Amino acid sequence: MSSNALHVPVMLQRCLDMLAPALAQPGAVVVDCTLGLGGHSEALLRDFPEARLIALDRDPSALRLAGERLAPYGDRATLVHAVYDELPEVLDRLGVPRVQGILFDLGVSSMQLDEAGRGFAYAQDAPLDMRMDQTTGVSAAEVLNTYPPGDLVRILRTYGEEKFAKKIVDAVVRERAKEPFTNSARLVELIREALPQAAKRTGGNPAKRTFQALRIEVNGELAVLERAIPAAVKALAVGGRIAVLSYHSLEDRLVKQVLAAGASNTAPPGLPVVPEQYQPRLKLLTRGAELPTEEEIAENRRAAPARFRGAERIREEVTP
Repeated sequence: MSSNALHVPVMLQRCLDMLAPALAQPGAVVVDCTLGLGGHSEALLRDFPEARLIALDRDPSALRLAGERLAPYGDRATLVHAVYDELPEVLDRLGVPRVQGILFDLGVSSMQLDEAGRGFAYAQDAPLDMRMDQTTGVSAAEVLNTYPPGDLVRILRTYGEEKFAKKIVDAVVRERAKEPFTNSARLVELIREALPQAAKRTGGNPAKRTFQALRIEVNGELAVLERAIPAAVKALAVGGRIAVLSYHSLEDRLVKQVLAAGASNTAPPGLPVVPEQYQPRLKLLTRGAELPTEEEIAENRRAAPARFRGAERIREEVTP
C-alpha cells in the first residue's frame, strides 16, 4: 500500500501559508502532531528546506508508511511513536526546548478509514476495533459489550451529539445479551432499526454519530486534545505558529477555547496599566474557523467537515 496513493492532505496550502513566516529561518523546528500518512509532513519538508521535522503518531502502521514516504529527507525528519499529548515528553527527550511550528490534523487518518479491518468506517462490514494504536487499549466491541447502559448513553450524547442515544443503547443492551457485538454491520443495522423514520431521512448515514462517539471514547480523543493544545502552545517559541484542523464541533470548540484564552488579557478589571504577566500570549490568525473551499471539497470529500484555526505566540509566559 502506497502512502501517496491513499492520502490527499486537507487544506494543505492553507496550513503551509499559516506556518510559513515561522519556518523560514534556518534551524526552525516544526512538529506534525498527527503524522498519519505523511502528506502534510512531506510538504513541510519540501517547502521549508531549512526546517527540521518532528512527527508524532500513535499508529505503528502509519509510522511505517510515512517513514517510507519521508525517507528521502533523511535525518531532517524524526518520527516518534507517541500520542500528541505526549509532546512535552517527546521534545524533552529530543533536547528541543522550543519549536517554531506545530500542526494538528485531528480525527481519523485516510489509512484508518480505508483499511476495512480497523473498523472505523460504517459503510463496510469490519471488526469493531477503532483503536488508532491496535497494540493497546480497549476496542469498540469491548465498549459496546461491557459498558453500563448509562455510560453508553452519555458517550453517544456527549461525543456523538446523538439525540436518540437512549433508543440506540436500549437496543444494544437487548442485543448484546443474546450475542456480543463483534462486527460493524450488525451495529449499523441495529441503529437503522432503532431510529425513527424521520431521523433516517436526514444527515447522511444514521450510524455516523454513534461511530464517531465510539471512536472518541476508544481513543480518549477529547481528553488527549484537552491536554495537547495547551501543551503545544507552551512549546512554541515567540514568533512560532500553531495550525489546527478539526473535523467536528467538539474538537473545534476545544481548540477555539484554548486559543482564545491565550489571546486574552487576563488582568483584573480596572487596572490603569496591564502588567506583563496578564498580557495575551497569543495572537489569533484566523477569524473564527476557516472552511475548505468548494473546489477542495469537490476534489477531496473528506475535507468537507474541516475547520481550520491558527495562532502565533507573541509573548513568553511570565509568572508573577
